[in-house]
Amino acid sequence: MVDIAVVIVYFGFLIAIGMAFKSFSSSTSDYFRGGGKMLWWMVGSTSFMTAVSAMTFTGHMGKALTGGFAVATTVFYANALGYLCNYLFFAAKARQMRVVTPLEGVRMRLGPLNEQIFTWANVPLSVLQASIWINALAVFTSAVIGVPLEQTIVVAGCVVLFMSLVGGSWAVVASDFMQMIILTTMTLVTGAVAIWKSGGLMPLMEAGLPEQPFVGDGYNHTYLFVGWFIFMFIKQFFSTNNMVDSYRYISAKDTKNARKAAMLAGTLMLIGPVLWFVPAWYVAAHYPDTSTWGLAGLGNKVADATYFMFVSREMPVGMVGLMLAAMFAATMSSMDSALNRNAGIILKSVYEPYFCKNHCEKHLIFVSKLLTAMFGIVIIIAALFLTSLKEFGLFDLTMLISTLIGFPILIPSIMCFFVRKTPDWAGWGTVLVGMMVSGTIAFGMTPEVIESILNLEQPLTSREYTEMKSVTLGLIGHMSITLPFFVLSQYFYKGHSEQRQKEVDQFFSNVDTEVIVEDTPQSIAMDNRQNGVLGKMVLIASLFILSLTLVPNPMWGRMLFVIIAAILALVGVLLVKSKRSVETTTVTKQEVNA
Repeated sequence: MVDIAVVIVYFGFLIAIGMAFKSFSSSTSDYFRGGGKMLWWMVGSTSFMTAVSAMTFTGHMGKALTGGFAVATTVFYANALGYLCNYLFFAAKARQMRVVTPLEGVRMRLGPLNEQIFTWANVPLSVLQASIWINALAVFTSAVIGVPLEQTIVVAGCVVLFMSLVGGSWAVVASDFMQMIILTTMTLVTGAVAIWKSGGLMPLMEAGLPEQPFVGDGYNHTYLFVGWFIFMFIKQFFSTNNMVDSYRYISAKDTKNARKAAMLAGTLMLIGPVLWFVPAWYVAAHYPDTSTWGLAGLGNKVADATYFMFVSREMPVGMVGLMLAAMFAATMSSMDSALNRNAGIILKSVYEPYFCKNHCEKHLIFVSKLLTAMFGIVIIIAALFLTSLKEFGLFDLTMLISTLIGFPILIPSIMCFFVRKTPDWAGWGTVLVGMMVSGTIAFGMTPEVIESILNLEQPLTSREYTEMKSVTLGLIGHMSITLPFFVLSQYFYKGHSEQRQKEVDQFFSNVDTEVIVEDTPQSIAMDNRQNGVLGKMVLIASLFILSLTLVPNPMWGRMLFVIIAAILALVGVLLVKSKRSVETTTVTKQEVNA
């Protein structure tokens, strides 16, 4: 009952965040990107959280049981490298596009036809990914508290929908920051307990990692794993550095804040995996027989409840509820971003230019909320459908979709920054070629075909085939065919019409020009408002967590809640105390149209 109460209170807290930030949105720019006024720590937290979901603590934890150290951490360290590239290059370029939604940047650079193609290729994909994430959350919750998958999907989806609907991007990003704090502190403490109970990190890894600690079990051909490892870094580089996913940074206050946000996300991604997978290895050492977990209802997905096993068996009473809150936090941050981004894309790329050219902001905000509600319902329905999908594990399904379906869109979305003279057909042509490559790999590359091509003496294991098909083969095909197609299209470039050339020139003028927002009374007041509202919310959350010390537990268990509450309280105090005086600030001219 304590755990369920914690989750219910957390849901109420998310709803309160939506209400608290309701007044921050007075235009579609506010609703979809915070008016381009968000500070780096808010933008950095949402960048980090969009790369984390319940998948991290379900599908990835299941992989950690048998997959070895490299498999468990590769995705996240590849993300960290991607965020470093964000800091060095892409975060600044994304913010400097000066758009409300990323697909507006596609329209400027590649034309209106590509805008529509990218819209209708990307939106269904992001809906599907959000559905997979919330399905993973339902699997986890079902194992923890016995709530049916369907009920979890509907309730969690409705809470996120309400928060996004009421508060827009401000509520989405603010909740991401709150969820990032809860997630990082909870996993920090949980990992530390696993190390403490094991007598140190090295004894834990020696006992918990499989016989092949780096590669893990299920590989007869180690060089195939090396290929997967290398291509995973390439894949995540493209996934974190492209125009379509630039919504992470277009909400930043200026170029400087965008780059600092990328550095924050990268730092968190470097630190996180060090402790995220420690409990999974503890479970592998102390609870190796999954048939004794009492979770037979999960079938072949029982390993996805690995993290729950540690928290429920080794952590104090009440921590399961806090863990669930962190899991909901991770997945909801991915879902609310999909809701807000997709609604903005459809509004700005479809509804406004083709159905409502003479518009007022009040009407557009109403339509924005209507679209948000529609996407929320679609995601919930899709997640309910996925509960019956048994062929792939959640980890491999996510990798397969993002590589074979998503990657062809990413190539022109990033290469168009570097290859500046291409015909507009290069965008949709690259996507078409990429889809053909993906189709060939998906339907033509059977285990027998791969074994014949590579002349393997031993047959492929199930794991080798799954990981090759979901990552390695897809990347080989796209890097050798799809990417060169876009690059070589520049040799067919014969110029644009006068109007299109103006748009392309404006695009590159924007991305090459830094966004600088100087301190004014208005900008400082907005900074103070962000810090003050969210700081108070964090302090309230710390008091709630502190109240968990009243739950009967050993003294060490109660101290864990004290530590988590203290970390949250410190963050809250720093935010509240960061208020700057408007009167003593020198007023300078603020850049317009930022």
